[in-house]
Amino acid sequence: MEKLLIMCEGPNEKEIINILLKNDCLKFTEDNLLGLTPYHARQIKTSGQVKTELNIYPGQVKILRIGDKQSDKLIIPKDYKHKIISVEKYCTKPELEMLFIIAEGLEKEYQKVKSTMKPKDFAKKHISLGKRKYDNSTSFYTEYFGSTPEFLVRCIKQYHQHNGTHTKDEHYLDELLK
Repeated sequence: MEKLLIMCEGPNEKEIINILLKNDCLKFTEDNLLGLTPYHARQIKTSGQVKTELNIYPGQVKILRIGDKQSDKLIIPKDYKHKIISVEKYCTKPELEMLFIIAEGLEKEYQKVKSTMKPKDFAKKHISLGKRKYDNSTSFYTEYFGSTPEFLVRCIKQYHQHNGTHTKDEHYLDELLK
């Protein structure tokens, strides 16, 4: 298997991937990853870590981009064009917070307000962990899903069923699951 460069749109996407990696829920392991880790990076040119790893690794890599805003095109600097085999998009639109809405069984409630409320705002209003309200922090994702990776996997699979289809060049997160 070629090396994979996982570029996550935000730290929360990166945390979800880390939880799945740590619990052996993905089709690949850390050993398959460039630098042995996913990165919080939208573009190669703006991430020193990604550029360093690409410079160190002698072979070619396949890029997996994970996030909800997949409209920005990945610009591959000419110095790295020979190293990149392919780029695949794994989309979490409308937003990663849909995992919490699914986890709490609030999909029908959200459907009633989705034309006027983003999933993030709905989650802030309706999702809590004990007495702690959802706050869009990486630690909330860790505390909510970190000790129950099988629950996270079920939510990711249910998200695919719930959301229908993406554009033809976008994949679902569940396609990375074992």
